[in-house]
Amino acid sequence: MANVTVPCQYKTGRTLGQGTYAVVKEAQHIKTGEFFAVKIINKKLMEGREHMVRNEINVLKRVSQGHKNILTLVDYFETLNNLYLVTDWARGGELFDRILAKGSYFERDAANLVRSITEAVAYLHDNGIVHRDLKPENLLFKTEDEESDLLIADFGLSRIIDSEKFHALTTTCGTPGYMAPEIFNKTGHGKPVDLWAIGVITYFLLCGYTPFDRESAKEEMLAITNADYKFDQEYWEGISDTAKDFINRLLTVHPYSRLTAHQALTHPWLTEPLPSPVGGERPNILNNVRDNFNARKTFRKAVDAVKAINTLRSHSRSPSLANLLEASRSEADEDVQQVLYVEH
Repeated sequence: MANVTVPCQYKTGRTLGQGTYAVVKEAQHIKTGEFFAVKIINKKLMEGREHMVRNEINVLKRVSQGHKNILTLVDYFETLNNLYLVTDWARGGELFDRILAKGSYFERDAANLVRSITEAVAYLHDNGIVHRDLKPENLLFKTEDEESDLLIADFGLSRIIDSEKFHALTTTCGTPGYMAPEIFNKTGHGKPVDLWAIGVITYFLLCGYTPFDRESAKEEMLAITNADYKFDQEYWEGISDTAKDFINRLLTVHPYSRLTAHQALTHPWLTEPLPSPVGGERPNILNNVRDNFNARKTFRKAVDAVKAINTLRSHSRSPSLANLLEASRSEADEDVQQVLYVEH
């Protein structure tokens, strides 16, 4: 059947988020009035990386309809300047922002969140898909309701694995603090990298900082490749040994020594009630998590500011990336009602 071009069915609104290669905007379906989120990816900035986008589309098409904790791809089209991915609008916001806005937060709350993430990852793995960029920023709540589903989003770095013709993935990818040792070592990687990331996320959700947080990228990478982390008594007092065991079974250097997603779902921390510690009930860990997060965020901003200044100095004679990004954002504001898209 031949492709058919039809007028675009959406109009874009306010910006919901922004990254290096993409802008996420509110999108309204013209006929129904229903609102979605549209990820607008600038073709110029993605030049040479188009395979990442095509891959994201293929992955989302394949899995987004099949699990309540996977962000749904609604539509896809492109213009002269941009690629557009229309998805459900996760109005509930990012995982950690939601936690920090709560009045209380307990270890059992973290376990429930991790169970939802792990169930979705098990579904992805059963379908031959490795996410490869699991982190709190890619975990969104569907609605603002207290009982809202948590969604895994952003499949730009995922890869569909053909189980019959498996080739080890060797591309260095992901967000450094959540990347598994085998990614840095370039020894080939697959599904176990997602379980490592779940281990890092679990650690983060229980204390407000990541296990391999260091002052430099080199130190961080060294800590990751050696699984060099600890549970400081000052910040982990009151957290169960069961939670620490769950983390330990995921943050292990050898990928095939880690729990699989299905094995993780049978771990006592995700399946059994937490025993009360000696002397009372499990503590409200919200203040501890918030304080640690804010302290490290302030420090990280200061470090990043110094890096940015040094980078600007070293590239003072190069074309301005800022100007290129600004041009990209202007092109993202094109009136998509006046363009055509290809219906597949």
